[in-house]
Amino acid sequence: MQSNPSSQEVKRYLTNFLPSEALEDHADAVGVVERDRKLQIPPLVWSFAFGFAGGASRTLASFRRSYNSTADKTLSPGGFYQRLTPTLAEYLRDLVECGLDEVAVPHTVSEEFNRFRDVMIADGTVLRLHKLLSEEYEGRREEQAGARLHLLHNVTEQTIDRFSVTDEKRHDSTQFETGSWLEGRLAILDLAYFKYRRFALIDENDGYFVSRLKRSSNPVVTDELREWSGRAIPLEGKKIFDVVDDFCRKYIDVEVEIEFDRREYAGTQSRDMKRFRVVGVRNEDADDYHLYITNLSREEFLPEDLATIYRCRWEAELLFRELKTQYRLDEFDTTKKHVVEILLYAALLSLVVSRELLSLVIEHADDNLVFPPERWAATFRSHAQLILYRLSGYLGYSPPPLLDRLIADAQKIHKQRPVLQEQLATAIKPAAEA
Repeated sequence: MQSNPSSQEVKRYLTNFLPSEALEDHADAVGVVERDRKLQIPPLVWSFAFGFAGGASRTLASFRRSYNSTADKTLSPGGFYQRLTPTLAEYLRDLVECGLDEVAVPHTVSEEFNRFRDVMIADGTVLRLHKLLSEEYEGRREEQAGARLHLLHNVTEQTIDRFSVTDEKRHDSTQFETGSWLEGRLAILDLAYFKYRRFALIDENDGYFVSRLKRSSNPVVTDELREWSGRAIPLEGKKIFDVVDDFCRKYIDVEVEIEFDRREYAGTQSRDMKRFRVVGVRNEDADDYHLYITNLSREEFLPEDLATIYRCRWEAELLFRELKTQYRLDEFDTTKKHVVEILLYAALLSLVVSRELLSLVIEHADDNLVFPPERWAATFRSHAQLILYRLSGYLGYSPPPLLDRLIADAQKIHKQRPVLQEQLATAIKPAAEA
């Protein structure tokens, strides 16, 4: 049994992760804080991280209430909203990027992945926006607005290595950059990222990949990597999809030759060829094969191993589901581009802080305990308001008395907008007087 972290240790851990002085210094550097200094940056950041996670719905009003219950001085609705600026959006993005560089929850993948530096999954999801944002975030259909969040999910460390936000029409594939960062890493890719040149570059950077095989690619088999007894159909020299429907064997394991265009250089584009491995695993229910292309060797990975590896893509689906169900990533009731970005980065900030806190939990828990990501996210969210409240006291902030905050939040804001009782009283009074 390992020691349990105290409440003080949890608060100290979080404030070491995002130190108040660093939060304030960067806010000054990018111009978030105005001269009157009424806005307190640490409570604002933690309110976005925990107020978002704790609320039943995601509204700017709920963020303001979280801030007012944390900071020394409250902000009126107008005072809060006028501070939601494009500069604040950039500031929150910086915090997310900084947090991603720090957070890590190790030892969360199976032992068979130990030979890889990291297991990476690239994926994207569409976020539906108000139609008035269609110029800033162009959707796939006319008069429709949508953003696309692209993530590079590190399954090994259960966090996000990279992220970007584009309009909906931008293809996921354009956000996956190859380079030396791939060395020793395994990239698991779906058909949205299928490109022979990309596979070649991963291989040339000493990385590894597993991808579904696109039917339109139909590469030529150059060698069979597994011998079959009896009257097996010979594959060498044939295109894989031309013959795959005639098979009844459990596995296919062959080498294929692919052709691709190199990137244009000095006005010239050369053609190149490489050989990779294609594996097929029969799906008895559908009476067909799941075909994968990879540069993983047969000596180390059998066909069923590759099918198991590819199923890890479900981790990315779970991550998007966590962001949307636990942190309400797809709730954007605004017509302002920068407010969309603030809400989006707030969701990612919640995720980053959640993962950082999970690393502390794992460090102090028994070694045999397992923390499923979705269950942890629900637990984190249910305790978020309590953590925020205690964190406020630890940081030395003294929010106004509860009754004062209730009065401030519950009173009518717009004098020109009568409530129903006032309308009824106004209509009934002349009749009564008559």
